[in-house]
Amino acid sequence: MSPDFEHRPLLLMRRIHKRFPGVHALRGVDLEVRRGEVHALVGENGAGKSTLMHLLAGVYQPDEGRIDFDGTEAIRIPNERAAQKLGIAIVFQERSLFNDLTIAENIFAARQPVNGLGQIKRRELFEQARQLMHRVNLAASPDTPVCALSPAQQQMVEIAKALSLEAKLIIFDEPTAALTDTETRALFGVIEELKQQQVGIIYISHRLEEIFEIADRVSVLRDGEHQGTFAVGETSPEHLISRMVGRELTRCRVGQGAVNGPVALEVRNTGGVSFSVRAGEVLAFAGLAGAGRTEMALALFGAIRPADGEVRVNDVPVRINSPADAIAAGIGYMPEDRKEAGLFLEMSVAQNIVGARLEHFREQERISEDFRARLRIACRSVRQAVQNLSGGNQQKVVLAKWLLVNPRVLIVDEPTRGVDVGAKAEVHLLLRELARKGTAVIVISSDLPEVLAVADRILVMREGQITGELTFAEATEERILRYAYA
Repeated sequence: MSPDFEHRPLLLMRRIHKRFPGVHALRGVDLEVRRGEVHALVGENGAGKSTLMHLLAGVYQPDEGRIDFDGTEAIRIPNERAAQKLGIAIVFQERSLFNDLTIAENIFAARQPVNGLGQIKRRELFEQARQLMHRVNLAASPDTPVCALSPAQQQMVEIAKALSLEAKLIIFDEPTAALTDTETRALFGVIEELKQQQVGIIYISHRLEEIFEIADRVSVLRDGEHQGTFAVGETSPEHLISRMVGRELTRCRVGQGAVNGPVALEVRNTGGVSFSVRAGEVLAFAGLAGAGRTEMALALFGAIRPADGEVRVNDVPVRINSPADAIAAGIGYMPEDRKEAGLFLEMSVAQNIVGARLEHFREQERISEDFRARLRIACRSVRQAVQNLSGGNQQKVVLAKWLLVNPRVLIVDEPTRGVDVGAKAEVHLLLRELARKGTAVIVISSDLPEVLAVADRILVMREGQITGELTFAEATEERILRYAYA
């Protein structure tokens, strides 16, 4: 191998663009990864980190730009199998294992050792799997079904699977989110071993302390754009956070600060979380991916049963074992994924609006026309199928449904994800209008400008716990991020 080759970057991505309908996800991004380097990639939720990695994994293809890898210029990665053949492996944040297969079968899926008759050599399969499991400190039998493992153990199987490919570049996307301290230490040992073998590592994490422990360099993405690459020894957490945020806040803030209405909802030690929200207040929950905000909301709505604690609505204890119990108690929930959990896509606008109050079925067109005018829902007719509306108008239909129910407490999960700027502003004003009429509104959002725009008060979560509280006057993006990374 020539000295020139050894000093060329393992990976070079130049001027990468990726567009989706209505979203320019990556805008001319550059990234360089060297052999034997841990290169961290940081940014807020939605900054473009996962999209960039999906391009390397063959899940997406770039619209513009060039990728050089391992001495080959302008490569194409048309699919995930092509990425593996090039020597690129990725440990996704969302696990991709087959629950009914064993650990060994998952590690070597579609790559099991076989004899001349095509039969799997199970002894060899298990021995190879056992060696990889030892490297990641996974104490289990190779023939254990993956469904019998804990989430942390399943994550270690994912990592062992990536190691089995003998990759030249391994991408870790939030690898420690489900790991214990012991498992995290084992992972860091594996990463150090890979560095010594001149494997390139891309490490995505919201945990800045991890980045400053194991990374050599760090690149920052913000709103799909590259904000700089820095040697870890020459930067600081404060500098990285300022680069991650780094934008002017031009959106109108409709929050109003302290609210003195009666307590509408009080949560006492439910899943380790305690808080209250007042009638007429907009309380925002901020935090990073995996912080536990959605799980908390689903527990309050009865979609997943809370382990313990107490919930009081208007100072009356309530027991919530199902969404029906929650609605009866006066709690509504607008889910993050409106298409999967919030709407009946093939049904009409009118049918969706009255879906939670079937006693209004005979009046559905009149009621829906009222909401159509009030919320400015752009549709040909209230008989039109919801699936044919834009994302912003679909969100307005979900909101109309809950306005008709008129809950005491409305939990809104990622209320403007996937909607355009104009519709986003309208949704913010509608949430404020709902609060003015006395509803306690809980907003869960990963969009920090949105949190600052709508909230009277902000609670920040990390790893299932509330780590900070900010008033309307105190709140800034930097302060929220500091609590999120605390």
